[in-house]
Amino acid sequence: MSIKETKEFRKQVVTDVLNIYPEKAKKNRTQHIAVKDDDCAGCAVKSNSKTVPGVMTARGCAYAGAKGVVWGPVKDIVHISHGPVGCGFYSWGNRRNLADGEIGVDNFVPFLFTSDFQESDIIYGGDKKLETIIREVVDLFPNAKGVSVLSECPVGLIGDDIESVARRMSKEFEIPVIPVRCEGFRGISQSLGHHIANDAIRDHLLGTGPGREVGPYDIGIIGDYNIGGDAWVSKKLLEEIGLNVVNIWTGDSTMEMLQNGHLVKLNLIHCTRSMNYIVKHMEETYGTPWLEFNFFGPTKIKESLLNIAAKFDDSIMEKALKVIEKYEVQMAKVIESYKTRLAGKTVMLYIGGLRPRHMVGSYEDLGMEVIGTGYEFAHKEDYEVTIADLKDGTLIYDDVTAYELEEFVKKMKPDLVGSGIKEKYVFEKMGLPFRQMHSWDYSGPYQGYEGFPIFAKDMDMAINSPTWKAIKAPWSK
Repeated sequence: MSIKETKEFRKQVVTDVLNIYPEKAKKNRTQHIAVKDDDCAGCAVKSNSKTVPGVMTARGCAYAGAKGVVWGPVKDIVHISHGPVGCGFYSWGNRRNLADGEIGVDNFVPFLFTSDFQESDIIYGGDKKLETIIREVVDLFPNAKGVSVLSECPVGLIGDDIESVARRMSKEFEIPVIPVRCEGFRGISQSLGHHIANDAIRDHLLGTGPGREVGPYDIGIIGDYNIGGDAWVSKKLLEEIGLNVVNIWTGDSTMEMLQNGHLVKLNLIHCTRSMNYIVKHMEETYGTPWLEFNFFGPTKIKESLLNIAAKFDDSIMEKALKVIEKYEVQMAKVIESYKTRLAGKTVMLYIGGLRPRHMVGSYEDLGMEVIGTGYEFAHKEDYEVTIADLKDGTLIYDDVTAYELEEFVKKMKPDLVGSGIKEKYVFEKMGLPFRQMHSWDYSGPYQGYEGFPIFAKDMDMAINSPTWKAIKAPWSK
């Protein structure tokens, strides 16, 4: 099939899939889906708008963005999910944010703390209950450096004043108690939750620490949540080229790192969608520069290392070139091992953060082709950058519905689908190879030169497993 035929076929697929909707919903969804053209004419994708009522999508809420993404991985702070138990339980450990430390002493990431709202709390308010819980936290976990209070929907609906509670408790115990107004109904997706969390760090922690001397090679990693150990791999690689990683936000992070995030020579941001707000603030307020990087796949790793090294002196560049040369031999062997089994295979992605574009290079390094990709909660600038990285004829979709994604997959027949836990079992029951690309399907890391061989192995294992031939969708029997 020629490129032109591919584009026309995929445009027809979009038309056919959207035809099931009523006219108003069809008109809305048409703006969120496109097929890339050579000159990108007509491939603008509308984003960051409300989901069409009545359709199922994979989006999360503001609480998910604030607690599940940004605050949850900070290990030496106790995070209280203030509201009914369900939200806290759902956010408990499902992101696989790895953290060092002794659990219950200086690492609280594996725990769930909740105020467990009941009907009486809705009626009479939960302020006193929250105070009691914070006192219990301080008594049970004296090494905790602080407490965050992450509000769920009922807290905002009844008007609980978590800010005044936080002020009183912070004064009483002389530790930061940070109120995070992230009720799930705020905004249109988890994206606002990221912003709210960034603002809470800015207003309550950043710049309040003891400070430190800034060395010539001190850097911070921003927007990496250490899924499966990704941040550790990135830290190790950056230190191998001579840099000194003093902060990670917020995977395996500490309060001190959040307080001193501006005290570096350069901030490297991985997920610009979740933390671009804070790096911009640090640049504007403290003069701390920042640079986006991508450590998925050898091609992007090399590109990023060279861009990073260019911000420092010749000695860092020399080390970077030596490190690249050293690992390129190893990566060539990995690619040679898997390319015969994966070259020409196609994949469709639907993920959050920056992965719908950051991971394209990883697949292409293995000879695979991304034929469709999209974000759950992206903004306009995300698609503007993404489209440039995609091949002509790629299907692009924003906030895709469960029905749309399933139909796109049925009609375009990719060899692999990479998405989240909500989509995983639907496609596996259809007999389609699938990888859970939010938390690496209990594998990882996938970043860096250490992560790429694991990524390649997992993609091969998913696509070439003989089990798929034995599976038939239950509803087609």
